[in-house]
Amino acid sequence: MPQPQLESTETQLIRRVCGGEPEAFEELVRPYERMVYLTAISILRNQADAEEVAQDAVLKAFSKLSSFRGECKFSTWLVQITYNEARMRLRKDRRNLYESLDEQQEPEGEYRPRDFADWRKIPSELLEENETLQALQNAIDSLSPAYREIVILRDLQNLSTKDVGIILGLSEGAIKTRLHRARLQLRDALAPGIDGSWGKGQSYQKVRPWS
Repeated sequence: MPQPQLESTETQLIRRVCGGEPEAFEELVRPYERMVYLTAISILRNQADAEEVAQDAVLKAFSKLSSFRGECKFSTWLVQITYNEARMRLRKDRRNLYESLDEQQEPEGEYRPRDFADWRKIPSELLEENETLQALQNAIDSLSPAYREIVILRDLQNLSTKDVGIILGLSEGAIKTRLHRARLQLRDALAPGIDGSWGKGQSYQKVRPWS
């Protein structure tokens, strides 16, 4: 006779919170605090607003925890709440009206990259350089909201395609298509200067130092 599976620590924490131990909620959300903040900042692009939305999302998750049915991972559910809270904040902020319109009008057709050179993963030692990190951040910021959010969730937070689809309300196929386009746009944004010419005042050369 098969033995019943033991509850995960996360499931136990959820049960404790719902059973009248609110202090267990802090332990439950602690591993996902950075994920929540990164989700908020990727949408709002303002530190103060992102921090406020992150707090609101955590409080909402606490108040709604009894409605969590485990149909997806707790982290996915929490990030989905954060995403919805951040989008709600954007809708209330008229400063983002034009950006929202641009997002709606952006075509989903094929994206043609400007640089067809070989593109490989950047080694970790390059990512540790402040100059490269800043260039990567600038490149991500240059993406339209629809693509920036997917890069943050899929590539930076390492969520699965399925989880990103749940959070954004899109099919896995749509997620893969948008992610592919976003990566091509990032490649074009990063190519001028990845060879080190940012800090040297040199003209851009199509050189990959890790080739």
